Amino acid sequence: MKRSGEMKRELAENDSTPLYAGVKQVILDRIHSGEWPPKYRVPSENELVVELGVSKMTANRALRELANEGELVRIQGVGSFVAERKGYSALFEVRNIAEEIAERGHVHEASVIVLAQETASPEIADALELAIGAAVFHSLIVHSENGVPVQIEDRFVHPEAAPEYLDQDFSTLTPNAYLTAAAPLSGSEHVVEAAMPQAWECKLLTILKTEPCLTIRRRTWSAKQVVSTARLVYPGYRYRLEARSGKMFEE
Repeated sequence: MKRSGEMKRELAENDSTPLYAGVKQVILDRIHSGEWPPKYRVPSENELVVELGVSKMTANRALRELANEGELVRIQGVGSFVAERKGYSALFEVRNIAEEIAERGHVHEASVIVLAQETASPEIADALELAIGAAVFHSLIVHSENGVPVQIEDRFVHPEAAPEYLDQDFSTLTPNAYLTAAAPLSGSEHVVEAAMPQAWECKLLTILKTEPCLTIRRRTWSAKQVVSTARLVYPGYRYRLEARSGKMFEE
């Protein structure tokens, strides 16, 4: 870490901005340069007061805003830490997660936990428009980005829509890619929720039980037939969901 004198000089260079914004910029410069990597403990409020000669109120506001912006993770009684860079997923598009990860220049891996024929529960039967107890295909897959789990994909598939689903190697081919080819998409439905993870989900995602998750419940259709219903679970601190609508104009 740079000496406090250097940090003070950098803060002085930002004297045209509000003091708290200058403190934020000093911290951001360290993060974006890689000097302070993810999970690095940044100086506390008291340490910033001493190193930068600012008030505790100014230091608190800078750290609080950086946490709200997703740059820091603040743990009460422990300190503030540089947040891990989040991947992202298009919210209302049915995209291949392997392609999204590859577009970021990262490596996608998939671990197949379940791939089997099962009987439809009332909830799954209703989602797939089948009779309760009818045969359905079930896959449970954990997708990882650079070795870090970022999504649980819990999917049930209508057998008539993709009869060879259970014959696929989903460690090398995603269900999205296979189903897009086998039953071309004509429509989709999305429900987004915030939820605390179940114990088995914590284990698969290697997260604490106190870490909130983002969940998408998605149904897809090909022509008039429901193809699949999926529950996609993302660790909240590792991923974000994005959506844009309308035209984007440049001035």
